[in-house]
Amino acid sequence: MSDDRPRRGAGQREAEILAALWAAGTALTPARLVAALDGELAYSTVHAILSRLHDKGQIVKVGGIGRTRYAPAVDAATGAADRMRAVLDSVPDSREAVLARFVTRLSPADEAALRAALEQDPPS
Repeated sequence: MSDDRPRRGAGQREAEILAALWAAGTALTPARLVAALDGELAYSTVHAILSRLHDKGQIVKVGGIGRTRYAPAVDAATGAADRMRAVLDSVPDSREAVLARFVTRLSPADEAALRAALEQDPPS
């Protein structure tokens, strides 16, 4: 019996693990992550992905008695902002054009939220 599901890339698996950690709102063990992902990934796969994410600084180990638990290093909004920044950094010669096109494709509600954020005092 073969599995007809398409293979997911490592980046997609890492994103799934991070999304599960953000959704949990608390540090999780690899076994709890397997359960949170409905058993779609094997324990060994989840553990390997956690190791990669830890090496990249995207998650932190939370110690204590018992098994090691893992938590995101930053909240979901900061993670998304970091990815957006990385995209901008990948196109240094057309940064302004990318930003302009991004803004023109925002929904009216997202545009209003962006304008409100730009009008706020920067965080200290």
